[in-house]
Amino acid sequence: MGTEPLLELRNISKAFGGVQALKDVSLQIRPGEVVGLVGDNGAGKSSLIKTMSGILRPDTGEFRFQGNAVDLKGPNDAKQLGIQTVYQDLALCDNLDAVQNLFLGRELVGPRVFGSRVKRAEAQKRSREVLRRLRLDSISLTRPVGAMSGGQRQNIAIARSILWKPNVVLFDEPTAALSHTAAEQVGLLIRQLADEGLGVLVVSHDIHQFVVEVTDRVVVLRLGRVVSEFESKSVSGETIVNAMVGGNEGVNSAR
Repeated sequence: MGTEPLLELRNISKAFGGVQALKDVSLQIRPGEVVGLVGDNGAGKSSLIKTMSGILRPDTGEFRFQGNAVDLKGPNDAKQLGIQTVYQDLALCDNLDAVQNLFLGRELVGPRVFGSRVKRAEAQKRSREVLRRLRLDSISLTRPVGAMSGGQRQNIAIARSILWKPNVVLFDEPTAALSHTAAEQVGLLIRQLADEGLGVLVVSHDIHQFVVEVTDRVVVLRLGRVVSEFESKSVSGETIVNAMVGGNEGVNSAR
């Protein structure tokens, strides 16, 4: 792709005491692209996601957004840029319904003089619009999310991430504990986000199906370093796994 990156990391490093979590990591996410980030446990995936979402500040390296160098001092800075993160635990409140979860922490309220009442009708209208956009009209707006299936809960988390019109969405294991059918639906939603021009990064252990089928590129981390990068359409799951474990350094250098 010749498009300029939405988000770019240049030689990012991060250490925790004597443990080097990330070392000279460079990565790009372009508009309309789904990038898969894979690696064994301890490879540095979580640290990289937290760096991109503003939770961690790198020790060295450059963070660029839409061509400009930026200094993320916290998650709010990332959100202001339009970087949304969907974590594995989804951060949903089981006792609240879809509308309340979609606007959790960002409730629509009226003027303070009238008691800052929550504008439920407007929130419900916007919730219905975003679910319809994602072709998720079948999800109930009033049912507690704790009574929903894993796939429906994941879909609500995805809908919440795009409610505020992001530029980049980061997914941490979006298909963990989902059925094959539900995982396929999540994959379709992620592709839809990219088709609408968003940049998407997905961390997943489901290499052979989800990563190869849904992403455009795959970046492999090992021991805090980027060791390989592949075009998804021309690589097998076996080759990606081989790069993750360092089975063949010749293969690992493939691009």
